[in-house]
Amino acid sequence: MTERMTAQKLRSHKGQPPLVWLTAYDYTQALLAEEAGVDVILVGDSVGTTTMGYDSTIPVTMDNMVYHAQLVRRGAPNTMMVADLPYLSYATEERTLQNAGRFMQEALADAVKLEGGRRVMAAVDILIKNDIPVVGHLGLTPQSVHTMGGYRVQAKSKDSIQQLVDDARALADHGVCAIVLEGIPDRVGQYVTDQIAVPTIGIGAGNQTDGQVLVFNECLGLSSRYPKFAKPFADVRGTVIQGIRQYQSEVQSRAFPDDEHSYHVTDKEWDAFWQNDRGRRP
Repeated sequence: MTERMTAQKLRSHKGQPPLVWLTAYDYTQALLAEEAGVDVILVGDSVGTTTMGYDSTIPVTMDNMVYHAQLVRRGAPNTMMVADLPYLSYATEERTLQNAGRFMQEALADAVKLEGGRRVMAAVDILIKNDIPVVGHLGLTPQSVHTMGGYRVQAKSKDSIQQLVDDARALADHGVCAIVLEGIPDRVGQYVTDQIAVPTIGIGAGNQTDGQVLVFNECLGLSSRYPKFAKPFADVRGTVIQGIRQYQSEVQSRAFPDDEHSYHVTDKEWDAFWQNDRGRRP
């Protein structure tokens, strides 16, 4: 087993083999991710769309996130876990510290993640001041989906690229241990990576970032549709559906449960019961 990633090690991970991050939302997913040996597990507020059935991450509450983070920590006790601060949970400094503290105390998280650049710097500063490691998130930030007008690629114009670069520099200067870059052109992802001293973790940001993160469901082929940047590395959805259909077929034909999957009583005990029950009938 490789040495566990920490916030300090993460921050210094530049110029090394790319980091492998994966989201997880429950005990089983986390167990599998840890057994596979990923570097970091992200408990994403994407749980809202992958697990809770919402159209966006906005309805996800702090209680939801703490619950799922607790499940993940029990499944992956030896892997660095980063937990997403959900929508409006870091709108004020007081709320930021209280909610991030819940992740650290109730779910034993190693770091928290929040979306935005210079506009959330007060939240970043209060967390780092209180020794809570922070991961930034720039580019396509799902909590801003209404402002962005949908899930669209960001940083495509000169001014928007400059804004993203400046935000990344500010986050790095203020002490975040990594920055997730989502939904931006590959050249922008590489440029930002070259410009800052902390690792960048890409999701739809090209292959020159310091690592990659994917949503568990999209990585394993559990979804019904995929964004451009997501590649399913297995067809778990197809396997599951096939397995359920086979189960259905064998139940209907009475092939399952068969003798191997049934419990048995000895002929002697059954005959004794049968004779006894016959004698009790009126």
